[in-house]
Amino acid sequence: MSDSEHDWLRPAEQDETETVIDADTAQGDPQVAETVAKIKSLRQSIDNVDTAIVSLLAERFKYTSQVGVLKARAGFAPADYKREDYQIERLHRIAVDAGLDPDIAEMYREFVVTEAKRRHKRIADAGGDPGILDVFA
Repeated sequence: MSDSEHDWLRPAEQDETETVIDADTAQGDPQVAETVAKIKSLRQSIDNVDTAIVSLLAERFKYTSQVGVLKARAGFAPADYKREDYQIERLHRIAVDAGLDPDIAEMYREFVVTEAKRRHKRIADAGGDPGILDVFA
C-alpha cells in the first residue's frame, strides 16, 4: 500500500469548535490577514520540524532493529529495565533543559520503548531475522 493509499485518520473530535485558517479566512480584514499569514509561516516551521522528527525516528528504529537482531542472536530478552530507567532520567533532564514539559518527553519515551520492544520480540520470534521491519535499513 502506498503512502497515499494509507488510511490514517484523525480521531473524531468531540465538543470542539473549528476555524479553518486559509485564504478565505484572511479576506476582508487586514488584521485577520496578518494573523493568518503569521500562522501560515509558523505552520511551515512546524512542518519542517515534523519532517526532521519523522526522519530521525526512522533512523532511530534502524538502530533499535539492529539492537533487536543482536539481542535475539544472543538469546537476550527484548526488555532491559536498567536501560529504560536510564532513559527515563536522561530524557527528563533533556526535557527540562530544553524547556519542554517532561511529561511530553515521557510520552515519547514510552512510545519508542514500547515499539522497540515489540519489534525486538518479532525479531526474536523470527530467529534473529529482522525481515522487512525497516525497509530502508
